[in-house]
Amino acid sequence: MYRIAVKRVYEAASVADGFRVLVDRVWPRGFSKERADIDLWLKSVAPSTELRKWFDHDPSKWREFKLRYFAELEAQPTGLDELMDRASDSVVTLVFSAKDEQHNQAVALREYLNGERAK
Repeated sequence: MYRIAVKRVYEAASVADGFRVLVDRVWPRGFSKERADIDLWLKSVAPSTELRKWFDHDPSKWREFKLRYFAELEAQPTGLDELMDRASDSVVTLVFSAKDEQHNQAVALREYLNGERAK
């Protein structure tokens, strides 16, 4: 199991975050790059625009969102190796901008990376 945390970009960065990776396809509205304190913006692991719009952070679509998102990740694994390499050595924090802290791509991506793909 990898050492992967998730955190909203609007929360203050801390040393405990380790390597901070923004996993949104678009930059968080109204937030400067300096303030975000991001080590890497990895758009390639974010859900497609179509999937993001379809999901619209609707908890009733969460299960289906994850299935579709995981299929996207498997079809286009660019960036996943880097995340797994970093997470095997130190903490990686997946940073996101969604208001819903339980139903977002960072939470789903952490599940995916930790092998929880069937849930």
